[in-house]
Amino acid sequence: MNWTTPDVTVELSANGVGLLTLNRPKALNALSLPMIRALTEALLAWQHDPAVKAVAIRGTSKHGDFGAFCAGGDIRFFHQAATGGDPALEDFFTEEYALNHLIFAYPKPYIAFMDGIVMGGGMGISQGAGVRIVTEHTKMAMPETNIGLFPDVGGGYFLSRCPGHVGEYLALTGHVIGADEAVAYGLADVVAPSAALPDAWAALQRLEAPDSAAFGAAWQDWMAQAGWRRQVGAEARLLTADVEAAFGEPTVPAIVAALQRTPTAGAERTLELLRTRSPLMLHVVLEQVRRARTMGLADDLRMERDLVRHCFQTAHLQRSGHSSETVEGIRALAVDKDHTPRWNPARIEDVTPEMVAPFFVSPWPAHAHPLRGLA
Repeated sequence: MNWTTPDVTVELSANGVGLLTLNRPKALNALSLPMIRALTEALLAWQHDPAVKAVAIRGTSKHGDFGAFCAGGDIRFFHQAATGGDPALEDFFTEEYALNHLIFAYPKPYIAFMDGIVMGGGMGISQGAGVRIVTEHTKMAMPETNIGLFPDVGGGYFLSRCPGHVGEYLALTGHVIGADEAVAYGLADVVAPSAALPDAWAALQRLEAPDSAAFGAAWQDWMAQAGWRRQVGAEARLLTADVEAAFGEPTVPAIVAALQRTPTAGAERTLELLRTRSPLMLHVVLEQVRRARTMGLADDLRMERDLVRHCFQTAHLQRSGHSSETVEGIRALAVDKDHTPRWNPARIEDVTPEMVAPFFVSPWPAHAHPLRGLA
């Protein structure tokens, strides 16, 4: 099975490796609904085919076959669809989250080459991989609070499982991390030199194995022989103990107060970052991560599907379309590009529990939830 859509190339090598290439480099491979559908179609076709031993995914850049994995979902589409009432916006999130779940549950080795930008939706199509490869060029983040959104695509699930309170820090601030930090925090498995990726992609197509399990073992041996690193030292720690402890506080105002009591440059930078994010969504995201810590992936994705509906149609605040926090955040970052979002409320201290709690009430009964079929 080989085919090419405008933005995704799907190939099956002679030795039984499904090869997925995101090919929208001018947009840093931001995911569109047709891309999500192409990836889903390929993975469903391969998952029970005994001729397919493994799957690998990469993203092209303006420099070649690697260099920009995926910058996330197509936020310009989000803005256009939300302001224009396009029902495809609902389909996008339902199908994207179903794809994320499929990848996490995939029965065969799924290998993600996370070179370059790996953000938002790019994390959703890579965090479920059995082998997550990062390089010296990897720039990883879940930056959604910067656009009045939350770390979706299973972000509550995988960020909440980072050690300590690093997950809260990454979710609220959207801070960008590199390869060693990603491995240290359980968001990647192997650090490889970017220059070696073309040879690795070719090697995947030469390995012979009778089944998926044997192929997975053979690939692990290949990486070990290539000298790719699986462990990093303590120097990869992103946060000081004081800053990490602050993100263990029970509320966003308490986190801010703890950072204010911490007389370090790192605490000061973190405070400055938080003050640029959507105050409302900071409160929602903290609750999301805390709830997700005790959830399985399917329940987390259902919760996130509820949250994203409320982000674009915040009925309890009488806000939707142009007036929603998310549309305003995208406008400021990617449409008008004035980088001055008019957050409402404007201050962290003005957000009330009554504004936050309805985000976690599902707009659907359980039997009609769009992700009710996730196991």
